[in-house]
Amino acid sequence: MITRLAKAGLAAALSVTVLSTGAAVAAAAPGASSASTSAQHVTVSQSGNYPGGIFTSGNMSASWTSAGTADLTGPTHFTVDLPPGVTTDGAMFYSTPYDYTFTETLSPDGRHLEAVLTGTRVVGKSEFMKLNLRTTPGVPIAGVITVTAANPNDTDPTGHVSRYDLGSRGYLPATVQAAPAVSGLGTTTGPGTGGTAVTVNGSNLSNGMVLVGGVPAPGTCNDTACTVTTPGGSGSAPVSVVTPGGTAASPVAFDYTGAAPAAPPAPVVSNLTTKSGPVAGGTQVYLQGTNLTYGSITFGGVPAAHVSCGPSFCSATSPAGAAAGPVDVVLTTAGGTSAPVTFTYTA
Repeated sequence: MITRLAKAGLAAALSVTVLSTGAAVAAAAPGASSASTSAQHVTVSQSGNYPGGIFTSGNMSASWTSAGTADLTGPTHFTVDLPPGVTTDGAMFYSTPYDYTFTETLSPDGRHLEAVLTGTRVVGKSEFMKLNLRTTPGVPIAGVITVTAANPNDTDPTGHVSRYDLGSRGYLPATVQAAPAVSGLGTTTGPGTGGTAVTVNGSNLSNGMVLVGGVPAPGTCNDTACTVTTPGGSGSAPVSVVTPGGTAASPVAFDYTGAAPAAPPAPVVSNLTTKSGPVAGGTQVYLQGTNLTYGSITFGGVPAAHVSCGPSFCSATSPAGAAAGPVDVVLTTAGGTSAPVTFTYTA
């Protein structure tokens, strides 16, 4: 499921941090005080109007920031775990521009949520998803809410786990999840169309995301195993598990058999919102169209910077041009290359 707007309400609703009941807002968790050791790094935190005392409902935000020295790329995986007696109906996420895909999955009991954000996030960009929280009558409002983040390009395990104790109504000290290890796959072959159930065995796999050929595979992980369904693919695909503690590669690959999945539809660019900029480059541009996900963009054959694409919207920064004048801007995906649109470099 791709979600780019809140399930209910406008964007402004997502910025509300005080309930009409007047529930107290917990203090924000302290941030990291030292530079990351990873060029691509994401940190996670949480805050909100947590249930407790006379309040039997509330809300919370799980927030994340690109905190490294380079753009955060690839899929970023988030989890939210709620204690017994506390449930949610899912996350509300809204961020502009819509240059990303955001998917979420909620467990049947409403206590475990997983989300994947795919898109390029420039250093310092912060976003959040909001969850409404409900409690079960007769069950004490206690236990720990845990939020995690993980990205395959992030090699620094710090800042990936945030914990809030409903009982003491305070944030718990920062922790680092142990590094994962993968010992093998229960199934190593399946059709190129995808849909094969695979168990990935190992240790420290909790809060993990499985990548098959670099593509997230839907499923769930516990400490010793992940059970997922393969996406479509071809050939021999590496398998890895990305957790808040790091990334572990499987010692064996998954081999796709038979025909590869059909190529996605070719991208179509219908509009370039900014049509000119200085020859020195650095102009922020937006492309609108269809079938743009995972696109790469060039200006006169030169790759653009900070490219991030959702299904119908991309953001990019123009590179330096060779000279003043018009150039073709094209977007390429696995489905092909779009017809060019014109961007004009000015002196």
